[in-house]
Amino acid sequence: MGATVPLRLLEALDAFEEAREFFEGLPEFLSTPEALDMNHSDMERELEQRGRELMRKLYQGWLDEMSRGKVDGPVRDTEGQERTRQRQQARGLDTVFGSVTVERTGHGAQGEASLHPLDGHLNLPEERYSHELRRRAAEEASKSSFDETVETLARYTGTRVPKRQVEELVRRAAQDFEAFYEARRRETPRTEEDGSVLVITADGKGVVVHKEDLRPATRRAAERRRNKMTTRLSKGEKKNRKRMSTVAAVYTIRPYVRTPQQVQRALARVRLEDGVDVPRRPRPEHKRVWASLEQDPVDVLEEAFQEALRRDPDRRKSWVSVVDGDEHQLDILENLAEQYGVQLTIIIDIVHVLGYLWKAGHAFEPQGSGELEHWVLDRLGRVLEGRASQVAAGMRRSATMRSLRKSRRAPVDTCANYLLKYKDYLAYDQYLAAGFPVGSGVIEGACRHLVKDRLDLTGARWRLAGAEAVLRLRALRSSQDFEEYWGFHEACEHDRNHSARYADREVPRLTFGRGKPPKLRPLE
Repeated sequence: MGATVPLRLLEALDAFEEAREFFEGLPEFLSTPEALDMNHSDMERELEQRGRELMRKLYQGWLDEMSRGKVDGPVRDTEGQERTRQRQQARGLDTVFGSVTVERTGHGAQGEASLHPLDGHLNLPEERYSHELRRRAAEEASKSSFDETVETLARYTGTRVPKRQVEELVRRAAQDFEAFYEARRRETPRTEEDGSVLVITADGKGVVVHKEDLRPATRRAAERRRNKMTTRLSKGEKKNRKRMSTVAAVYTIRPYVRTPQQVQRALARVRLEDGVDVPRRPRPEHKRVWASLEQDPVDVLEEAFQEALRRDPDRRKSWVSVVDGDEHQLDILENLAEQYGVQLTIIIDIVHVLGYLWKAGHAFEPQGSGELEHWVLDRLGRVLEGRASQVAAGMRRSATMRSLRKSRRAPVDTCANYLLKYKDYLAYDQYLAAGFPVGSGVIEGACRHLVKDRLDLTGARWRLAGAEAVLRLRALRSSQDFEEYWGFHEACEHDRNHSARYADREVPRLTFGRGKPPKLRPLE
């Protein structure tokens, strides 16, 4: 029953005659000597190609049927002028099935571009490439290089899109990113099932860009630099080639109460047989991650606060920010917390602190030794107990008692200075008792996934607009927002390309009845 209904439908519509004949020819092909000589892989590929051609013919037949639509009422432009001149015009459309032709009625006026109500009804793009083809290009380019995207589209759709056009389509695909999240912020939040801890976290990641796209200070430094060699960069000459992106994440999480000993065990590089069990870590909820090369850090972090307020407008949750200790970032967070009236707990990432302890430990114990590991884990335990100042004083006292030379003592003083400078953000005993996160694994993962895995390809050098578009698309996919965004984006495209051209921003309605299709006249 399911197979006969479409066949009867195809036979009933003249517009689908070509598709019906092509479909009926498929079983005949499968019985030919050529088909019987194929192996199963060859046949899969052949049927995929022929199936795509069948879809193209069906799509073309549907468009021919749509071309019979009649405007229900007068066609008026934005000035209220009625468009009375009519003629049939055609345009091409490249789709995932291949190239088709759209025939529609143009409503013109002297010295004005024609209006095409059918274009608005179908929400056709301004250029040749369909929205679904643009969607495929956007998704592929967010995952792999533009060259690979060109090849993937050619292999798995009926259209080959040149690289330059792919880059342009990707930029257009990402243009409604900010508007999408602004519209979402105006929605009523649904937070009743979210965890009670609301986390804002951010970090930076550099991207190699063309010199003209560097920030002003970095560009001036790059212009002053004189490389030692012309064919490659020497050690230290890779500076001033990157523009820093700001990566941010906002999520909620359930409290994760632990003891300092449990965290110490989790961070140990070797298994500790001390009978301390580490509880199962809750997973972040409704995580949104994004990155920007164009925006300054203060703008990205302000957007993070606005995203957080969407989730907790009454400020009932515990607001936490886990960072690596960048002074500029700390100033921004504290200023924004005051501006938005939020009690924000800022926590220095414990793994960052652990890195300083390892470097300091090498001044006292041999590299790779059990004594070194014991030294580090002992100091880590005390820091987790909220005794960072005592750890700083103790390691300095040990360095003095051992009369360490200046060069060997340097990492000890660096670590001690770090612990004392940020002691107000190292109250880990309080953070752990409240169930707050003390590590920045989420933002570290975002830096790697959003930026490094796609934009840090060997030899890649980006233009700012293209890199920003790719970052936005990767952020949408990572935040599980791409499907919703694409519907929003197509609605914006309809408003830009069609509604904005008519009186009252209303595309005239069309009625569809059976009848002879109008005669085709190409665009002049």
